[in-house]
Amino acid sequence: MSWSFVQQLAHMTVNGATVRPGDLFASGTVSGPEKDERGSFLELSWGGKEPFKLDDGSTRSFLEDGDTVRLTATAPGEGGSVVGLAEVVGTVRSA
Repeated sequence: MSWSFVQQLAHMTVNGATVRPGDLFASGTVSGPEKDERGSFLELSWGGKEPFKLDDGSTRSFLEDGDTVRLTATAPGEGGSVVGLAEVVGTVRSA
């Protein structure tokens, strides 16, 4: 990763973002070196040059108007437990 979490947090707050204890922010995709280990549409489509095939057979390179994105996460908890973090959902709206 290019920036540490501390640097990312500092960048968000100095630019006006309100951050409270317990907030979750997405730092981007940390993908592996192999093609099948890519994570974001930008990486999956190799910058838009190789459209990614979706489960319904259609292909995409980038998010489009009307697309819904869901972000969920878990983290290791005390004594081997797993802590689930709340789901965040957003829909891409047209400009």
